[in-house]
Amino acid sequence: MPTIEKPAGLDDAMDGIGLAAGAANIIMQLSWPGVGYGVFESRVESGRLFDHPYKRSRTTLGYLAIAAKGTDEEKRMFRNGVNKAHAQVRSTETSPVEYNAFDPELQLWVAACIYRGFEDVHRALYGPIPEHAVDYFYQRGATFGTTLQVKPDMWPADRELFEEYWNEGLAKVRIDNAIREHLISIARMEFVPKPVSLVAGPINMFFTAGFLPQRFRDEMLLSWTPRDQRRFERIMRAIGKVNKRLPLAVREAPYRLLLADMRWRIETGRTLV
Repeated sequence: MPTIEKPAGLDDAMDGIGLAAGAANIIMQLSWPGVGYGVFESRVESGRLFDHPYKRSRTTLGYLAIAAKGTDEEKRMFRNGVNKAHAQVRSTETSPVEYNAFDPELQLWVAACIYRGFEDVHRALYGPIPEHAVDYFYQRGATFGTTLQVKPDMWPADRELFEEYWNEGLAKVRIDNAIREHLISIARMEFVPKPVSLVAGPINMFFTAGFLPQRFRDEMLLSWTPRDQRRFERIMRAIGKVNKRLPLAVREAPYRLLLADMRWRIETGRTLV
């Protein structure tokens, strides 16, 4: 596919407010059993969210920043770091499902969830992506997979084919009790100090449920009423109106800081993952 240039005047900011959908996107990614158990059973102790919440969060969000805004060399260095960690992530004889973190099909699903999450956040804040910008944003979404093992030709060629892939992927969504409990703990922010999770957890849980498509809410056994939906939409529209008026540097601040941290780590020879 030829590279699509950015349409003139298009707002393509990486809004930091989109991080509010982080737990919802993790649920979507881990809804495939191979991904869910790969994370849940991971033997990479340093990468476990509940053991090292800051490090794990920095790595995950740093990956998004590098994939979206990094140079080819920065992506290569991050890929090498992830590969070292992923080499230890594979199923054992006692695992409920078979998985391998190097499986490009699993990585493609993760990338698709990240891109779909971007669309969902944009829609909640500002409405649907403008028709003239759909192809531009969609092509850029491939980087969330190709920064790792996903080959460019694995990314569905256009947005229509992506929708077919997405619907087929939904048929593979299965969240059992063990993975559900783990994901609920993430959504409730139980990996941070208890005083913080007691205050922020219920708020994050609301936004998590709001950003989840119904298929995933069903798997998570989350109730969501029409009243909840109206409240969620009102809040997101209000945030979107305010966000649009903020300077670009403020809107993108979390990702800019993450990218700066990753570049500092590269320059000083520190690990990225």
